[in-house]
Amino acid sequence: MAGKRGKVLPGVIGHTHCVTRDEEVAPPVPYRPGYEVVAEQILRLIAELELRPGDRMPTENELAARMGTSRTMVREAVKILSAIGRVRAHKGRGLYVSDDEGMLGGSRWGAFFLPTDLGHVYMLFEFRRIQETAASRLAAANATPAELRAIEAAAETCRRGHLSGQYSLFDSGDDDFHAGIAAASHNQFLVAAVREARRLQRQSNIIGMSGGIGGHAAGAIEEHAAIYQAIRDGDPDAAAHAAGVHLDNTLEDYRREIQRRLFGL
Repeated sequence: MAGKRGKVLPGVIGHTHCVTRDEEVAPPVPYRPGYEVVAEQILRLIAELELRPGDRMPTENELAARMGTSRTMVREAVKILSAIGRVRAHKGRGLYVSDDEGMLGGSRWGAFFLPTDLGHVYMLFEFRRIQETAASRLAAANATPAELRAIEAAAETCRRGHLSGQYSLFDSGDDDFHAGIAAASHNQFLVAAVREARRLQRQSNIIGMSGGIGGHAAGAIEEHAAIYQAIRDGDPDAAAHAAGVHLDNTLEDYRREIQRRLFGL
């Protein structure tokens, strides 16, 4: 008698995975706070309505009705969006799309960036990879002793934050590390570009992951050390390569976490 056949599903590239009926149980989708989901929905609505920076948005009541949720939940979502610079709330006047003057924030792209859209996240990391490999290459040629000390200190802050479980400390050190490398490039356009791209990435941290990124923290510590060592040794090619590896691994961490939270994959 033939054995029970399963359903063939796509697996790793070049392979298939056979799933029996008993196995066809989707994993539970990880919990996401309601205000986080509503914040994501508001950003998608801004894009759908093609609102530009400075445009007035629907009222809290209108947003609640559109999204089938409470006004309280909308208010919590608006607080998040205000904190990350995507929405401005004026008492007595309503809600507005933020007219941030940042290099990316005030652009059409910055206004429509969707923090949980994998396509947008991929493009952002492509942009970051170009910036930060170039910044690391230049830093290896241009960094002063004081700038090297600042980069090393930031890497150490990341390490202490990871070992102590203080993720806010890790994040602070990570910001300082990448900003320090950009500063050591001695190119003010790269300094501004790195700062603005990381600001958009932080929106993915807050809305898409609720600060959940961290699985790659141990690897990031080692990657930071490799980048710093190459810059300290004055090796532009090695510095650019190490930065590229770090950005590629960080992107994979984001991709995996977004899929896990949104789709339970």
